[in-house]
Formats: sequence, structure tokens, C-alpha cells
Amino acid sequence: MDCIKFIVYGEPVAQGRGKVHMRDPAKSKHFKQYVALVASQHRPETIITGPISMDVKVYRPMPKSVSNSKKKKEKAEKGLLRPTTKPDVDNYIKGVKDALNHLIYKDDSQVVDLKVSKFYSDEPRVE
Repeated sequence: MDCIKFIVYGEPVAQGRGKVHMRDPAKSKHFKQYVALVASQHRPETIITGPISMDVKVYRPMPKSVSNSKKKKEKAEKGLLRPTTKPDVDNYIKGVKDALNHLIYKDDSQVVDLKVSKFYSDEPRVE
């Protein structure tokens, strides 16, 4: 099975909630477009139509309470101190899955295995 890996640099954006007719808030829409742009550079020759397994790592910016403490920052860099605040992992993954629809795979319903992890980093990104 082929493995597609890519990194989307910049602060991860959780899927926002639109108030009228299920529209995407601008920030979510722009993030999805950015993810699609990066992913398009790694897309397979033919769109994937079978089952998909995803392992997504979300690296959020370190809050001041973490970056101002040497001990906390060290723990965060080792992955021992992890974000337990909102947004939830499922709000991050929704935008990523939507961005890959009709680009990497036919439909995000093909995702049969999904692992999403949140971390802190001085270099915010989604892998």
C-alpha cells in the first residue's frame, strides 16, 4: 500500500461552524484551500477509491504559559505535555478530510482508520 505524506506549515485551523446554510467560516475555508494546495503536490496519478488509513499530527503553537517555563517547554517538545484544551481533534480533522475529498480520494467516507494527535510546537503545522 502506498503512503502519502505531506506537511502543511502554519497554525492549524479547526473546522468552524457556519451560522447560515452550513457555510464555512472564512478561516476554515482558507485553511482547507491551503491543505488542498499542499496535498495536490503529493496526489497520486489516479484518485484513491479503496479504503484509507490516516495518521494526522496537529502541532499547535505553544501558549505563553508553556513557552515561558523551561520545564514545561521541554516536556512539550518531547511530546509529554500535550494540549487538552479546545479545539477537539475531530474539529481539526474535519477540515483536513474535506480538503482531500476529490483530490487524494473520491470521498472521505473511504477513511476506515483514523488517528489524530495534538501536540505543541514552536513550528505549528499539520502532518
